[in-house]
Amino acid sequence: MATYAIGDIQGCYGALRRLLDQCAFDPAADRIWLVGDLVNRGTESLQVLRFVAGLGDAATVVLGNHDLYLLMLHAGLEPRSADLTLDEVLAAPDCDELMHWLARRPLLHVENGYALVHAGLLPQWTVPKAQALAAEVEAELASKRAKKFLLNLMGNRPDCWKSSLKGWNRLRVIVNALTRLRFCTPDGRMAMRAKGAPDTAPEGTQPWFAFPERASRTHTIICGHWSTLGFYREEGLVALDSGYIWGGALTALRIEDGAVFQVQGG
Repeated sequence: MATYAIGDIQGCYGALRRLLDQCAFDPAADRIWLVGDLVNRGTESLQVLRFVAGLGDAATVVLGNHDLYLLMLHAGLEPRSADLTLDEVLAAPDCDELMHWLARRPLLHVENGYALVHAGLLPQWTVPKAQALAAEVEAELASKRAKKFLLNLMGNRPDCWKSSLKGWNRLRVIVNALTRLRFCTPDGRMAMRAKGAPDTAPEGTQPWFAFPERASRTHTIICGHWSTLGFYREEGLVALDSGYIWGGALTALRIEDGAVFQVQGG
């Protein structure tokens, strides 16, 4: 049995299947860990969702910001003109079923010393703390308040975690940290608009994983989200978004031995 952690798919079903073929993935024996952003930008989001949902326990998925955006559209958010790649999903006869499945994916998965998350963890969060906060959001997504929650989710404020936060502000900060974080200050103030490479960090910030005293160093964090960082590996961190949709690669890491597999974008 092998476990393959895979970067942001973003609606590129053909690339995912080619990568799994390269890995010789056997859903009866192996597992895949997906770092989120299954959908959007590529043209095959519906195929990706159907395939991954159909894998059952062979696939572990954490939610990314694009996955949450799809749930927001399904809840009634007015779409942006650039998001037509999700129209096929929203019009599909099994859309409600797929959205029910997607909304019940976690924001953080922890297993055997690894923590799988879409974007990152604030420097002051331990992995157990992040798990507890992620569980607050997961409970909201599974509740009768899910639609109202999703329609109040978008925004960059507050930009810093405080334990005293309540309501939508509290949940929004948790979601933004786990699904959108790149740069932050030592006390966890997030620079949400910055999307460049690590050497373009806004003044006073660093990549979230660069702080020596980061509380989550007890685990190896596996994440995606940051295409301008690309595939990156250091002690305690594996970043897997290598920008397939932008002409880069879709990347898989075999957990057991660290072997890397890639298929190149167009």
